[in-house]
Amino acid sequence: MGMGIGLILIAVGAILTWGVKATSDAINLDAVGVILMIVGAIGFTLSMMFWSSFWGPGYFRRTYAAEGPAVGRRSYRRAAPAEVVEEEVVEER
Repeated sequence: MGMGIGLILIAVGAILTWGVKATSDAINLDAVGVILMIVGAIGFTLSMMFWSSFWGPGYFRRTYAAEGPAVGRRSYRRAAPAEVVEEEVVEER
């Protein structure tokens, strides 16, 4: 569950709890609203805790190395191989 779904669950739960005034003998809309808000809040909190370990912003895990690529970074773009031109040295006599 992502942050967006967590916020949607919180909003739907709040609407069911405080916005809907209909009553039903089959289901308690206030209880369903509170449950949705709790599940949405838990999902939103967990998404925020693990945000940097997924595809989240990279500035939380930026590492610098003296040489070579940083450890743990993924390279999605591949550079074209460099064209190497070697010239034969001819000595004149």
